[in-house]
Amino acid sequence: MKPKNVLIFGASGQIGRHIIRKLTKNNYKVTAVTRNIHRKGYILKTQAPAGWINCVEANIFDEKNLRSLVYKSDICINLVGILKEGKKNNTFENIHTKFPFLISKICKEKNIEQFIQLSALGIDISKDSLYAKSKLMGEEEIKKNFSTATILRPSVIYSVDDNFTTNFMTLLSWFPIFPIFKNTKFMPIHVSDLTEVIYHVISKEIKSTTIECIGNETISMREILEKLLKLIGKKRLLISLPITISKIVVSLLGFLPNPPITRDQLNLLKNDNIKTGKYKTNFDIGIPSVCNFELEVEKYCEMWRNQGQFSTKKYN
Repeated sequence: MKPKNVLIFGASGQIGRHIIRKLTKNNYKVTAVTRNIHRKGYILKTQAPAGWINCVEANIFDEKNLRSLVYKSDICINLVGILKEGKKNNTFENIHTKFPFLISKICKEKNIEQFIQLSALGIDISKDSLYAKSKLMGEEEIKKNFSTATILRPSVIYSVDDNFTTNFMTLLSWFPIFPIFKNTKFMPIHVSDLTEVIYHVISKEIKSTTIECIGNETISMREILEKLLKLIGKKRLLISLPITISKIVVSLLGFLPNPPITRDQLNLLKNDNIKTGKYKTNFDIGIPSVCNFELEVEKYCEMWRNQGQFSTKKYN
C-alpha cells in the first residue's frame, strides 16, 4: 500500500517531533513545515529515516506556497500556537484564528482525507482571555471550512522540552519565595500520551469530533509546585496571592523583556483546566493516558538540582 502523506505545521515543537517519529515508524510519510529551516531543519531531519520526511521552510500566510504543500498531502495536522503575543504578525488572532481559517479552507478545496487541529482545553469558559478567544474562533472557522475536522483540546502538555515544568523549575531555583496567583486545577498530559491520541485519530480515521486530551491525574497549581520542589530538592515559601495583588504583580512583571506570566495568562488561570464533560476524552476513545506526572518529570529534573545529574540524594 502506498504510504499516506501527512503535512504537519508546527513540526519542530515538542509535539511535532514526537508525532513525526510515531508516524514514520508506522508507514506514513511526513512533510514537516518550519519557519526557519536553518535553525530547525537539522533537528527535524533526525526524527525520521531518509526518504520518510521532507523538511520545508514556509511562511504560513503565503497562500500560494500553502496550496502547493496541501495539494501533495492526504492528511494535515496544525500544531501552530503561541502562549504570548510577539511583534509584527505574531499575534493571537493571526496565529490561532486567521491561519487555521486559511489552511482549513485550502484543505477543503483539495478535499484531503483528514484535518486535525490542536486547540486547548477550557477555552470556551475563559471569556476574558485573548488567547482563549482566538483559539475558540479558530475552531469555529475550521468547522465552517472543513466540517469533518477533528479538534483536540489538551490540558497543559509536559515533557523535557516543554515550557511548563522546565520554566517552573528554573524559577523555583532562583526565588526563595514563590507566588501562587491562582490555585488552578490541571490534568497534565505527557507529550507521549498526546502523541498516541493523535496517531489513534489518524490511524482509525476519526473525524467530525472534539476530543479533550487529559492526563490520569488532577493536580492543583500548588501541588504541581510542591512536586517540582521535591524533585529538585529545594525548599521554597509558596504564597497564595489575592487576585487583586496578583494583577498588580503581573502588571509589574510585564515590564520585563520576557515576563514569566502575562495578564492574559493570569486570566486563563481563573478557570480550572480539567475535563468539562461536554466532549469525549482520550479515555473515552480507548486511549488512556499512562504517564504519571511526578515519575516522568523525575526523568529530566536533574539539571535543576544543586549537584545536577551527579546528585545521589533522594528527596522525600
